[in-house]
Amino acid sequence: MVREAIRWLLSSLVLLFVVTVLTFVLVAMAPGDAAKAILNARSGGYTPQQYQEMRRMLGLDQSLPVQYWHWLDHLLHGSMGTDLFNGQSVTQALGSRIGPSLSVIVATLVVSGLVGVALGIVSALRGGVLGRLVDVVSLGGLAIPNFWLALVLVELFAVRLAAFPATGYTPFGTDPVQWLRGLVLPVLTLSAGAVAFIAKQTRDAMSDVLSQEFVTMLRARGLSTRSVVLKHALRNAAIPVVTLLGLLLVSLLGGTVVVEDIFAIPGLGQQAMTASASHDLPMIEGVAFLFTVVVVVTNLVVDVSYRLLNPKVRAS
Repeated sequence: MVREAIRWLLSSLVLLFVVTVLTFVLVAMAPGDAAKAILNARSGGYTPQQYQEMRRMLGLDQSLPVQYWHWLDHLLHGSMGTDLFNGQSVTQALGSRIGPSLSVIVATLVVSGLVGVALGIVSALRGGVLGRLVDVVSLGGLAIPNFWLALVLVELFAVRLAAFPATGYTPFGTDPVQWLRGLVLPVLTLSAGAVAFIAKQTRDAMSDVLSQEFVTMLRARGLSTRSVVLKHALRNAAIPVVTLLGLLLVSLLGGTVVVEDIFAIPGLGQQAMTASASHDLPMIEGVAFLFTVVVVVTNLVVDVSYRLLNPKVRAS
């Protein structure tokens, strides 16, 4: 157990290092210049001397390895640097945006998991038309682009029916009802394909477990279908579903970038879009670092879930 924990920690540190280094390199190769963007925003023009002075002030005149080392040194001291445009701490700026992003991601994960697992269990028990419908809907959900679905939902439920707000985010502490209403359309957009895909995975796993001998023995002992399914079959079928939920959480990190921009949600995804457009390297690095931490923690949670669900994995 200790050896596995050390291995996980080392692999996580390597992943964080690789992601942050690649982010530095890719941002440096991308077109754009933060110094030019800042000077244009301030005065609309600049002289070559002003441009060079701004690059020196921002530290952009140094080599990439030196810039990365400075960023890494700040990180090891508990800071992710400073926003190049407004001088705000990157840690504070991202801290204020974690809440909206987590609201969308967690709500999508909960809705997709509960609805998808429920549909998968029902289709595994009944099969027939419902099983084929899950297959069709899962293919359709995966084929429909998120941005197109978001625009359709806004047109139907925000513009025509005026049932939910089209844009914006209300903190839970300010108005819980408005917070929930504002999450409906983004969550529907992100969970449309995930629900059907989880339902299909759950149905296949449940169908395989329900055909095994121990389930037949449990039924022969007089256990109810509800008890057999929820207490025994679902536990054995949960491992592939847990894997899929972990992959879904990771994919939502990328999905929120577009959805937050469409629905004007002030989250990490919207911040990443703004930072990329302005070539704000410290902010981009901060977002990439946070996203990578989420991936690392997700892998840990999935691994622990394996051990809780499967005694063989726990004993190995």
